[in-house]
Amino acid sequence: VQFEESGGGLVQAGGSLRLSCAAPGFTLNYYAIGWFRQAPGKEREGVSCISASGGAIYYSDSVKGRFTTSRDDAKHTVYLQMNSLKPEDTAVYYCATETLSNCRGVSMTMVDDWGQGTQVTVSS
Repeated sequence: VQFEESGGGLVQAGGSLRLSCAAPGFTLNYYAIGWFRQAPGKEREGVSCISASGGAIYYSDSVKGRFTTSRDDAKHTVYLQMNSLKPEDTAVYYCATETLSNCRGVSMTMVDDWGQGTQVTVSS
């Protein structure tokens, strides 16, 4: 599955961005979708996960209360609304799936493919 992430950019601390995740040619409606990020020199970390039904959503402690994940199955798109951004949120953001319907927290260990990601830069 080749995901396409978009919506990144440069924003001042305290600002907001909304990221989008789509997979042309792939119906992601049936699968849990996770958001991940990787900052320079750091390992990729899970940020959020939304189940296929949308009924279960998980967030990492570092973004809980600031980020919101949602999905629009009609548009085959998953979103990550990021508010109250901090400089430490600066990273390349990716979406991914294990082609399972449920999340296992924000972790995914069986991702076959990663997209190019979208860069988010938060200035202080």
